[in-house]
Amino acid sequence: MGAMQKQFPQSNVIDAGIEPARRQLASTMLRLMPTEGMLEASLDGLAMFRADTDHSFTSSVYEPSMCFVVQGSKSVQFGDREIKYGPLNFVACSVHIPVTGKAIVDSPESPHLGIRLNVDPNEVSDLVLELGERAPALEPGFQCEESSCGMRAVTMNRGILDALGRLVALAESPEDAPILAPLARRELLYRVLMSEMGPHLRKLSVADSQSSRVSRVIGILQERYAEPLRIRELADHANMSESSLYHSFKQVTRMSPLQFQKKLRLHEARRLMLAEGLEAASASYRVGYESPSHFSREYSRMFGAPPRADVNKLRGETPIPA
Repeated sequence: MGAMQKQFPQSNVIDAGIEPARRQLASTMLRLMPTEGMLEASLDGLAMFRADTDHSFTSSVYEPSMCFVVQGSKSVQFGDREIKYGPLNFVACSVHIPVTGKAIVDSPESPHLGIRLNVDPNEVSDLVLELGERAPALEPGFQCEESSCGMRAVTMNRGILDALGRLVALAESPEDAPILAPLARRELLYRVLMSEMGPHLRKLSVADSQSSRVSRVIGILQERYAEPLRIRELADHANMSESSLYHSFKQVTRMSPLQFQKKLRLHEARRLMLAEGLEAASASYRVGYESPSHFSREYSRMFGAPPRADVNKLRGETPIPA
């Protein structure tokens, strides 16, 4: 069976009243990024992306974060699922998830523009506590979206868009950013928490939620990705049975723990070859593979080219993150 797709509203079905605010935000981003690439703003956890042409699928590991599309559209694949979302849509990711993404450009005069803001679960917890009864309820038996428990996409409302615009605008005012950026960031988080994304985002603040337990397991896999996988040990850390862990992990990440570990290994091997100059065989052993040929086959399936060819290509261009 192919990947299940979920298509979200595009700009032509969104209230036209917020279109001027979107265009203003796009103009700000184009001033900040006159050429394509990534800009890590001097605002904690904020990154902006510009792509002038459609980019082939690239792989990365999403942290707990919110990703906004301001112009163009995007396709994100993880496990057996695919989410497609366009301008004025955004996704929230509640756990670390290896994904493959593609930036899509509407026209040569209208580059793809995206924003990512990393989210600290403690920020969400503090805001939920301050809101008290006003905080969005996480009802018992809350059901995940059909796409995944770990990632969900919805449409921005005017409050979210305005708050996002104020935060990005501070990248042009570095003298004001130290004071105002934390306020703008908190407002944006508040707007998202009070939107239809609220129940999903709130899972970050519930210590014993399904996402929280899976997140603990993901943390162990990230630290010990090169070691043999021991499901029983992972289940004990999450205080779950092996079958419950497998089911919950698959529901949240759309992949099994073994598939997740494999993707972590391949991402780290790619980093070692690109950043530290390791040969493919050395990188494969470093991340836990016993057979370089097995590593090369799995690497090619994931990244679309053998290790050496893929790394040489990356060295010759600036990739747009997934």
